[in-house]
Amino acid sequence: MLESTLTEQQLIARFVDALRELPEVEANFDCREPLSKHDDRRHDAQVDLHVAGKSFVLLIEAKKAIFPRDVRQVIWQLRAASHGTPTGQGKVPLPLLVAESISPGAKELLRSERVGYYDSGGSLYLPAPGAYLYIDKPPPKTLAKSVRALFTGRRAQVLHALLVQHQNWFGVTELAQQAMVSPATASQVLTELERFDWLVVRGQGPSKERHLREPAALLDAWIRQLTVIRPPALRRYYVPGTKADTLAAQIGQVFAAHEVQYAVSHEAAAQRYAPFLSNVSQVRVRVLIGENADAAIGDLAARVVNEGANLGVIEAKSPGELLFRERVDGLWLASPIQIYLDLLRGEGRSKEMAEHFRKERIGF
Repeated sequence: MLESTLTEQQLIARFVDALRELPEVEANFDCREPLSKHDDRRHDAQVDLHVAGKSFVLLIEAKKAIFPRDVRQVIWQLRAASHGTPTGQGKVPLPLLVAESISPGAKELLRSERVGYYDSGGSLYLPAPGAYLYIDKPPPKTLAKSVRALFTGRRAQVLHALLVQHQNWFGVTELAQQAMVSPATASQVLTELERFDWLVVRGQGPSKERHLREPAALLDAWIRQLTVIRPPALRRYYVPGTKADTLAAQIGQVFAAHEVQYAVSHEAAAQRYAPFLSNVSQVRVRVLIGENADAAIGDLAARVVNEGANLGVIEAKSPGELLFRERVDGLWLASPIQIYLDLLRGEGRSKEMAEHFRKERIGF
């Protein structure tokens, strides 16, 4: 959940200050209180705006956080607030949303409806006749932190389950079991995803179910978070006398003998699902670390190296990090979603391979 740090009046004051910093802009605002807490047709503030000789009145609706699911209601409130409001001679009324945070998808919807907005990160959109203003800045830290939390830890396991089985409908309990998390965690993630308008909901109460309507949008959002989420620890080894194309099979045999849970990922796994490279020089494998894993790596005669590694061991701290692995030709491979995300973090041609893999194996 978002943690609010600004009051509505602080947001409006910050917005007015941002306007005043622009060239040839004069802005003055008059704070207005609603007639009652049940009357949502009045605007929260009125700003008299003068831009390059033109005069406007901004009728402002102030909110804490806006996601795509909220946009339709907000637009209705803004337009209802501007309807019939006296603005003075020669002044054009313009509805505008001011919020502490507005998600990228919500901003896109507001722009498509030509409804102005401002958020605490400094983004500004004002489609006024003859005075178009547009400033696009990164999301405020409150929104960025909230979104980033969705793609880490056990919450990420819920997203993983939804993406792998995106054709299915899920109740909270069933999804929690699939993702190996508590029902509370599954419910929290679903609530957040509904705000992005990525889910379809049917039923009520205990029978309520959700379906991931926008798997591509969710996966794209996960990709954007990869640059700010710390990657898992990687151990680099060299296994002598073994080529990469046979090393994977050897790993499978040794790990099975030691009852080690693992999943081959990156290029070595993608190549088995959707061939792309002429050869693979390294095998990277996600491994549930413990005494058995250390013993298995020892049986491979693997030695730790900084350069020239042909084996990379990605440390998994819980079975949930190996979710939806698949057994192919006697070898455990990571799920296609996990392979794709790992490829995007790789080097060389891995990102190029990732796009091929997404098209051929994931399909959205």
